[in-house]
Amino acid sequence: MGPPEYSPNLGHTFFDQSPIKLAISLLGKVLKHRFRLTSGDDIWLSARIIETEAYYVNDRASHSSLGYTNKRRALFMQPGTIYMYYARGRDSLNFSASGDGNGVLIKSGYPYLEAHHAASMLTSMQMLNPGTSGPRQVGKLCNGQTLVCQSLNLKVRQWNAKQLDPDNFCLQDDCYYPDKIIQCPRLGIPLGRDEHLPLRFVDAKYAQHATHNPLTQRRNSPGSIRVFSDPFEVNYPPALL
Repeated sequence: MGPPEYSPNLGHTFFDQSPIKLAISLLGKVLKHRFRLTSGDDIWLSARIIETEAYYVNDRASHSSLGYTNKRRALFMQPGTIYMYYARGRDSLNFSASGDGNGVLIKSGYPYLEAHHAASMLTSMQMLNPGTSGPRQVGKLCNGQTLVCQSLNLKVRQWNAKQLDPDNFCLQDDCYYPDKIIQCPRLGIPLGRDEHLPLRFVDAKYAQHATHNPLTQRRNSPGSIRVFSDPFEVNYPPALL
């Protein structure tokens, strides 16, 4: 028997990490969702993950901190379970992490256009996620949690509480890893809901394509942003340890 065949698809063992570690590990990975063209041919709609947010069950910003419900059950299932919900009426994608109630939000991505299907991939993503005055630019297709899902055609009703499926929806490792990672507070967290916790992570190379560029945000408080190269340099909030 020869050596096992390499597969770029990531499974449950990859997701069996704490939310912070998983949020960092997800940066650079590629989401791929099968899509059928009007011609009847199938292609992969793909995006590289460039921004994530970590959520803990004892973190007041997390959905699971409000307790177990059927809608939130995915956060209490095995690591790697897909948790999707509606944010302002639009689909958002998360994965459960190690520990009941813990998870990571996919905050934004950047289209991963494979050479042999680049044109049809881009056209399909622009059709699924049209701009207000013409086709969206490549860098604007996935720069937000609902835009990622819209461009990849990911739906709550289809994927919530499900597992990744290598034939239809997968997460792949193409051996890319960010040179520098930005750590900062999450976006849109109400006051009094642990909004200060630095649980947002951005690939510095793609910072300008994130939901909001953390390096140019005007409301950043002093010391709220860190840039590091080694994951061991990450700041772990004492309240979550």
